[in-house]
Amino acid sequence: MATPPLRIDDPRYEPKEHYGPIDRALLSMIKDPRDLPFAQFCLQATVLILPFAAILYIPGVFRWWLGAAYLILNVFFFMDRFILMLHNTSHRRLFTRDYALLNHYIPWVLSPFFGETPETYYAHHIGMHHPENNLPDDLSSTMRFERDNPLHFLRYFLRFFFFSVLEMARYHYKRGHLKMLRLMLIGELGFYAFVIAMSFVNFYATLVVWIIPFLICRFVMMAGNWGQHAFIDPADPANCYRNSITSINSRYNQRCFNDGYHIGHHLKPGRHWTELPVEFEESLDQYAKEDAIVFHGIDFVGVWGLLMFRRYDKLAEIYVDVGQPSRTKEELMAFLRVRTRPIPAALVSETAPQVAV
Repeated sequence: MATPPLRIDDPRYEPKEHYGPIDRALLSMIKDPRDLPFAQFCLQATVLILPFAAILYIPGVFRWWLGAAYLILNVFFFMDRFILMLHNTSHRRLFTRDYALLNHYIPWVLSPFFGETPETYYAHHIGMHHPENNLPDDLSSTMRFERDNPLHFLRYFLRFFFFSVLEMARYHYKRGHLKMLRLMLIGELGFYAFVIAMSFVNFYATLVVWIIPFLICRFVMMAGNWGQHAFIDPADPANCYRNSITSINSRYNQRCFNDGYHIGHHLKPGRHWTELPVEFEESLDQYAKEDAIVFHGIDFVGVWGLLMFRRYDKLAEIYVDVGQPSRTKEELMAFLRVRTRPIPAALVSETAPQVAV
């Protein structure tokens, strides 16, 4: 099938010789200079999104065209990058000890503007998803679903949307993660109370600023997770090479800090995002040996969309051959289809997940 690209175009760390005064100030505040894009993004969101949202609440100012402009700016220019910045800064703190308070600015102040309730992402992703590695105890596990079936995805999404907080609360309580549980409940329930209160101030502004981004964000996160963990080897579902996928050379990686390298991320969650393309290049033999699934030029929501329409022909066309067993297009389509079949929990291997948290 597709020939592996000779060059990986995804972002790597390239220090500049000279930085402007704003960047120098930001660099003095963060732990790792490679994370300067996160500090820049926080500043951009603070300067553009927060004042725009406040303007919508000024009495007599709200107009639907203005609300639409806010949503376009938020959803299409900021939300995806914010979610992946939150992801990375949940794994690795952004600010130094002298500015440690700012590490709470991202989840508690910025997050609600982009549909993320404070601390829920951390409790789900760091506290549960990585330790459980998409196996049955992972509350967002895709294993038992038919992963090219829209009705199965609808069940998956609705369960997450309506019951995830209760299920996560039970999960963390059983495992004694009481501080994480407490922060999650304060953030989640506090967000709901705040939105209700703001609805009495200006319902239309609240709908645009808080409610619609919340709905979009939760849908996008679950569609993305579905795409990340759609192709699972039933013989070895705990194997990160075989329960996750990687997508290289995409606009998504350029925008969203190499999030397409999901196999490498699950193998070592603390690996810095700029190192992921290097890990991939240096491990091609292992990716081939494990028969890992690699695509190019697509994001995980795009993978989800192709699966919902069962476009295995398109998936086969963007499949990257890094030395996996040779297959015709028809054989590759059949291989991908098999990897989307439901896997009963009883068939899960006893092997521990290959993951370091």
